[in-house]
Amino acid sequence: MAVKDRDRFSTATRIRLIGEQTAARVYRSQTRRQARRSRLTGRAALLALVVCSLIVALAYPMRQYVSQRAEIADLQQEQDEARRRVEELRDLKARWQDDAYAEQRARERLHYVMPGETGYIVIDPGTAEKSRTDLGAADRPWYANVWDGVDRSDAAAR
Repeated sequence: MAVKDRDRFSTATRIRLIGEQTAARVYRSQTRRQARRSRLTGRAALLALVVCSLIVALAYPMRQYVSQRAEIADLQQEQDEARRRVEELRDLKARWQDDAYAEQRARERLHYVMPGETGYIVIDPGTAEKSRTDLGAADRPWYANVWDGVDRSDAAAR
């Protein structure tokens, strides 16, 4: 028994026992992981399949929903603009119903004057000088004037 006890506590024996115990632990952990992995892999695959099918099933309706919401927002904006334009036109119509407004607009646009009034039109001095320079164009032949016009329009385009 003394030999057995001595052999039991020898370094080589201890190292061998530690190695066997470690190998047994590694083997047990590997078998547990493999068993756990195989169970989780099937569940994970099924879960992934369900999630992917839900994404595929909901992708088109969600895209339609988002595009319709954007279209609704655009139509509401157009409707608001149309309402504002209708209000502006109603105001303009109400103004034109007033005789004083109609008279004022006729005086401004058409240069009307009431009987007994004297009408004046102020001419811009720059415009009068321009018309004087164009008088020299009447002395030349018509085709020269046309060609000058083409040259001026070509110079303005550059």
